[in-house]
Amino acid sequence: MKKLLSIILLAFLLSCGNNESNPEAIKTQIKEYKTQISDLEDKISNLEQELVSQGVEAKTVVGLKVKSQLIAPKHFAHYVEASASLEAVNSAFISPEISGQIQTIHVQEGNFVQKGQLLVSLNSDIIKSSIKELETSLDLAKTVFLKQEELWKQKIGSEIQYLQAKNNKESLESKLNSLYIQRDKSRIKAPISGIVDVINVKKGELAMPGAQIIQMVNIGNFYVNADVSEKFIAAVKKGDKVIVSFPTFPDWKIDAKVYRTGNIIKQANRTFTLQAKINNKNNNLKPNMLASVKFLDFEMDEALVVPSIVIKEDFKGKYLYIVETNSAPIARKKYVKTSLSNDEVTMIIDGINVGDKVITEGYNLVKDGMGIIE
Repeated sequence: MKKLLSIILLAFLLSCGNNESNPEAIKTQIKEYKTQISDLEDKISNLEQELVSQGVEAKTVVGLKVKSQLIAPKHFAHYVEASASLEAVNSAFISPEISGQIQTIHVQEGNFVQKGQLLVSLNSDIIKSSIKELETSLDLAKTVFLKQEELWKQKIGSEIQYLQAKNNKESLESKLNSLYIQRDKSRIKAPISGIVDVINVKKGELAMPGAQIIQMVNIGNFYVNADVSEKFIAAVKKGDKVIVSFPTFPDWKIDAKVYRTGNIIKQANRTFTLQAKINNKNNNLKPNMLASVKFLDFEMDEALVVPSIVIKEDFKGKYLYIVETNSAPIARKKYVKTSLSNDEVTMIIDGINVGDKVITEGYNLVKDGMGIIE
């Protein structure tokens, strides 16, 4: 057989030398020669089988040492893996509601603060002066109103005087309340409990509404956001179990549940959002950290599976070798129909049966009909 293959290879090389300028012709010849090799291997296999049937296998066929795996039904589960990133459940980009000069920054980057704790104070001298002025005016307005009210009860004075005094008092009260609100807004407080991660301003600078001055984050809990192909939209739903892993921590895996699935298919990549929620017990996880999410999309209690590595392919399809026992064990080439693969195994849906023995060591060395030793 080796001599024959050498002749074919020599012919192939000579042919390639004559057709270097024609790639399509070379490809056609390669395909033709490979087909001839496959046909020759089948003929050799048939002849070896005939020798075996005549009881001369031990003298003509060399036994190759192999190992095999008995095929039996077992549980098979297939998982889909999607890239993901982490998003803090509680985070805040803080900006003031009113303009003002920064008077005091009460925290430093890295500080942990409680919700409602004072972060930044804006200069509120003008507001405080206006409050003091209005409080004085309101005291007088209250006195005038009480006098007018007393006179009005005694039917002294006109109704318009009473209403003017009442309106003046209520107007000053409303203005004073507005100033109190502005004074409170000059004291910027933490909207959440968490870590002051970034301070973007310095004392004396002008703070304006919409301009971020502090970024806060609470790293206690995270959303895991993954983009999943739309073809799996029916395979995953809220409450399903997922496995979250992290490239930064290869040995760390977290069991979680689907918190929600997106209701919109993104046109750019035809995916939907899968979101899980996890707890950051050791505070090792950080916002925007890369992650991976695996979820189950298929499982079968009694499936026929083989190591994926033993499956080979030729022009006729995918195949593997099983142990066939006549007068002596030989390797038998079996074409199979495969289904899903998971980790290192592949499910076979046609071509082998329960009780077959698949060659798992030596599968690259055996040929169809070759004598083997287990």
